[in-house]
Amino acid sequence: MKLILLGPPGGGKGTVAKKLRAEFNIPIISTGVILREAVDKKNKLGIEVENIMRKGSLVPDHIVMEIIKERIKQEDCKNGYIFDGFPRNIEQANSLEKLNKELNEYIDYVFYFEIPFSEIIKRLSNRRVCRKCSTNYNLVFNPPKKDNTCDICNGELYQREDDKEETIQHRLEVFAKQTAPLKKYYKEKKLLKVIDANLSKNAFLAIKKILQGMHK
Repeated sequence: MKLILLGPPGGGKGTVAKKLRAEFNIPIISTGVILREAVDKKNKLGIEVENIMRKGSLVPDHIVMEIIKERIKQEDCKNGYIFDGFPRNIEQANSLEKLNKELNEYIDYVFYFEIPFSEIIKRLSNRRVCRKCSTNYNLVFNPPKKDNTCDICNGELYQREDDKEETIQHRLEVFAKQTAPLKKYYKEKKLLKVIDANLSKNAFLAIKKILQGMHK
């Protein structure tokens, strides 16, 4: 079972990916996580990635693909995996297809999380994080019992820079330009399933139902 979760930042992909991992016992592959792991390994590739990231530049696609190739060859991926937010653009999608052909394995489904940008701005701009224990809150959906104070450790809550409205707008513009075209790309390959992502619980249940149908 090899899956891709696509959708705008704040669309709930990460939350659903964790539920799918628990339900089907397959790992999540997030490019951000595996790039950080590569840096931690301090090998030749990791040092190259660290130098690029330190400059604030994007890691080139060929390096991302090299790291992904090594990751999906690992033992825990033999029964499948979940790509969270990858590929990010058409070029990466083409590279992934070439890699799949090389390894003789193929993506089963691409789930596209459909959600209005106005809802994402509302979600993310109301997100607050505890400085001490990093617990997430949402002032609309999941507010703390006491203003600006963590329920768990009484730490101070703050708004991350990338959760400020102007930053969110920029991230959504980048998504619309680079990643949204993948919806058409995967629809043409008959892999696409569009999921209503307004509620992450409903998104998970919809995906779970489709995946359980694979084994009937």
